[in-house]
Amino acid sequence: MSRIGRKPVPVIDGVKVGVANRVVTVEGPQGKLEFEHRPEVTVQVDESGNEVVVSRESDERAARELHGLTRAVVNNMIIGVKDGYEKRLEVVGVGYICAVAGKELQLRVGYANELKKKIPDGLDVSCPDQTHIVVKGCDKQKVGQFAAEVRALRKPEPYKGKGIRYQGEQVKLKPGKSAT
Repeated sequence: MSRIGRKPVPVIDGVKVGVANRVVTVEGPQGKLEFEHRPEVTVQVDESGNEVVVSRESDERAARELHGLTRAVVNNMIIGVKDGYEKRLEVVGVGYICAVAGKELQLRVGYANELKKKIPDGLDVSCPDQTHIVVKGCDKQKVGQFAAEVRALRKPEPYKGKGIRYQGEQVKLKPGKSAT
């Protein structure tokens, strides 16, 4: 039995959870999220509405894999609509800057042209200064995916450490050719 899948998901105050036709709907102060789970698992809200229970019908490999995954996704949805998720990025390099213009993130990171990345719906992207990017939203997957796509535009390079990195990320610098 999956150790993660076996635990019931507590429903936080101010969050409403509903299940109908394999679609889990979670609504809270930050927004509303929906998730259609696979038929190998079942999701139920108990009578008091304080817990969400995920169970599986069989012990097949696919059902075991999806058991813990579904429980984790529902838990992330509940936390997301209550508190939200946030990723912070740093832009490191001389002359490297970022800005938000409308629904686009503009980046000058050492290329001949300015890079523009469209901000998806449901995310709040801001630049408190020219070298930091803050991505906020209630969907953990969307927040992480957008932050990863922005980082991939100019990964930190290993010799000077210039590029876009997560805040607090340690970049291991290599010694240059003069170190030999």
